[in-house]
Amino acid sequence: MKLIIAIVQDQDIPSLIDDLTEEEFRVTRLASTGGFLRSGNTTILMGVPEERMQEALKIIGDNCQTREITTSLLTVSMPGDTYIPYPLEVQVGGAVLFILDIEQYIRI
Repeated sequence: MKLIIAIVQDQDIPSLIDDLTEEEFRVTRLASTGGFLRSGNTTILMGVPEERMQEALKIIGDNCQTREITTSLLTVSMPGDTYIPYPLEVQVGGAVLFILDIEQYIRI
C-alpha cells in the first residue's frame, strides 16, 4: 500500500476528483494555499494498493496539465517611490506528488 499526497491547482480538481472516484479510488481533499503566487491549491490524500499505482498516476497526469499565465509582481525601485506592477509569465498547474510506503492500512 502507498500513500499519495498530491498538491494540485484548484482548477484541475473537479475533473481529477471525478475521474478518481469513477475508478473507485478513495480520496480525501484538503484546502491549501501555494507559497509563490498565494493561489488556491488542493492537497489530496489517497491510499493506493501497489498494483493500482500506475493507474492512479496516469489519472493524475491526465488531469493536471501545466499552463502559462501572466501575473504581476509588485516591485519597489527606491524608498518613497510607488509600487510598480511588473507583468511576469509563470508556469502553473501540474501536480506535486509525494509517494510514501504505508506500513499498515486499517479501515474501520
